[in-house]
Amino acid sequence: MVGDHDHLLLGTLLPYLTLTAYVNVGIVNGTEAKPHSRPYMVSVQKDGKDRCGGFLVSKQFVMTAAHRLNGTAKKSKTGKDGDIKANSKCSVAGWGTNSTNGRTSNHLMEVDVTTKDKKTCKKFWGQTYSTSRMVCAGGHGGFCQEDSGEPLVCGVTAVGVVSFNENNNCDTPTYPNVYTEISAFLTWMKAILGSVNQDLD
Repeated sequence: MVGDHDHLLLGTLLPYLTLTAYVNVGIVNGTEAKPHSRPYMVSVQKDGKDRCGGFLVSKQFVMTAAHRLNGTAKKSKTGKDGDIKANSKCSVAGWGTNSTNGRTSNHLMEVDVTTKDKKTCKKFWGQTYSTSRMVCAGGHGGFCQEDSGEPLVCGVTAVGVVSFNENNNCDTPTYPNVYTEISAFLTWMKAILGSVNQDLD
């Protein structure tokens, strides 16, 4: 079940987006993921078509991006800034397009990316980038259209949620891709998941 609370994670990012940022994304320069290697991945669909992505955070909840909401999400208090080290090797996956305005994929695609120093991210994105709530990453590939909400995975841990990238430039971006930093919302997430578990007991 996907409730309204699931979508609040990225609600606090909406005021920061500018015309340079594009929020529906997919995978560029990726390879097909090994079957069943990412069982947490979710395709959020409408009329049988992939609209964006997400991932399971419990049996009842899928985490995805807030810009699919019909209304405005209420801001929630955030937790402490996490320690995602720069130059960490991570990966992102999805069913979205493999190039700007390209076709979506019927197969789950994945690509390795490297996290950047937050000062570097801020230098590129300026006021659009929040050092306390975002992390950025880049490499020979990244995300593009139709898979916002997918996780940035470092090792075996989801550390970020696909948020936005450079508008109309998936193929050779000059700005690093941006993700919401999950650790900044852990307190809120645990509170939501805890209340649901209590209701089910």
